[in-house]
Amino acid sequence: MSGGFRSVFRGNGIEFEEVRHYEQGDDIRFIDRNVSARFGRPYIKLYREERELTVFVVLDCSASMFAGSKSGVNRFEQALLTAALIGFSAERAGQRFGALVFDDGIRHIFKPGKGRAHLMAVISCALASAPRAGGSALSLAIRGAGSLLKRRSLIVLISDFRCPGWDAELTSLAGKHDFIAVKISDPFDYEFPKLGLLTVEDPETGKTIQTPTTFQSLRSSWQEWNEGHSAAWASACRRLGLSRLELSTSDDAATSLKAFFQGRFYSRRRF
Repeated sequence: MSGGFRSVFRGNGIEFEEVRHYEQGDDIRFIDRNVSARFGRPYIKLYREERELTVFVVLDCSASMFAGSKSGVNRFEQALLTAALIGFSAERAGQRFGALVFDDGIRHIFKPGKGRAHLMAVISCALASAPRAGGSALSLAIRGAGSLLKRRSLIVLISDFRCPGWDAELTSLAGKHDFIAVKISDPFDYEFPKLGLLTVEDPETGKTIQTPTTFQSLRSSWQEWNEGHSAAWASACRRLGLSRLELSTSDDAATSLKAFFQGRFYSRRRF
């Protein structure tokens, strides 16, 4: 089946793209007689093929994703909503949709398929996820997605990216697939609330510390660390050529995704 997405490849497709000089070995059936007669040398027509696009979501459900703030939505709920919106968009466009759900290991793999029932199975499985201690296997998940997808696909990686080494795994895959990195953040990442002395627990290791949240030095260090983490993530995405979107738990996911994909579409048309 031909899809509604334009291929990056030129070939014997159905949508006219441009003309160029005839070269030895070109199919003479595609010679443009009118242009050739006008310029006195042979030109051929090039067409752009429409190809079916596979949309694949890599969804982080590690323990750190279940942290939330006053927005009322935690990171995982925002990530799942984002994945569902992308899935419904793919389903409406008639595209194949698949997913990989991971925490400290790969929990579920859904091979790309079509239909509302397939999409709802992915969402229902993700909804049943619960926080587990043990860290985040983001690098393993990226490697798993690359092994599963043999043809060029659109991969949407949704995570808080709070683990090292993920960019090294993407180095070899970034050129094979179209990657979008969606970083889920929270308002508390940049402004820690003044709540007195708190016992704060790392959900992935279980370690706890006493935190004097009214101390300006702590609040400044917290903000600087998170801003540095976000800047490092953005820098890695630029280096790897990934499209990126930082989505806060306080943002409207549908509005943010719509603006992101519209901007991505128009920027690509200009080039």
